[in-house]
Amino acid sequence: MTAPTSHRIGLLGGSFNPAHAGHLQISLEALKRLKLDAVWWLVSPQNPLKSTADMAPYDERFASALAITKGQRHITVSDFEDKAGIYYTYASLCALKRLYPKVKFVWLMGADNLAGFHRWQRWREIARMLPIAVFDRSPFSHTALHARAALAMRGSRIPESGVGSLIDHAGHWAYILMRRNPASSTSIRAERSKKTEKD
Repeated sequence: MTAPTSHRIGLLGGSFNPAHAGHLQISLEALKRLKLDAVWWLVSPQNPLKSTADMAPYDERFASALAITKGQRHITVSDFEDKAGIYYTYASLCALKRLYPKVKFVWLMGADNLAGFHRWQRWREIARMLPIAVFDRSPFSHTALHARAALAMRGSRIPESGVGSLIDHAGHWAYILMRRNPASSTSIRAERSKKTEKD
């Protein structure tokens, strides 16, 4: 990636298998509510916690992300992790912070990711390294807020009313309510599979 002119950047990592309207909604909400200059989508070469069985080829997933963000000038789809051979979020963040020491980053995730955050490699260090914005997603609200990571980090959670300055507070996180989008990569793949079977 070229050196950014923006200094407040949200990072949305994922398999994007495929990218969908929910990813876009989170990004647009983050730009507005967190007062960001840009959002970078980090398309993972392979999520270590997900099976390779139904994982589409990288180029296909990357193309789906480009397609759904077309015309969104504040969202950049990045192959940074693929080119660097990085599979873990912690390693990506360390690399990005070295490359762009003057940029303020905030990690963006859906509630489903918070529910399993404690399974991520070095998740406690990630939580201390930069602020995290968690966006509400059905049906994970209750599960996420009572998950191991959320309970461990409850002392560093800031109220939703303060999310505008979240990016200035590394080591803190916020849970952000928004209109829920029913789209999911799993359901899209399931629908595609059914259509293929019928054909």
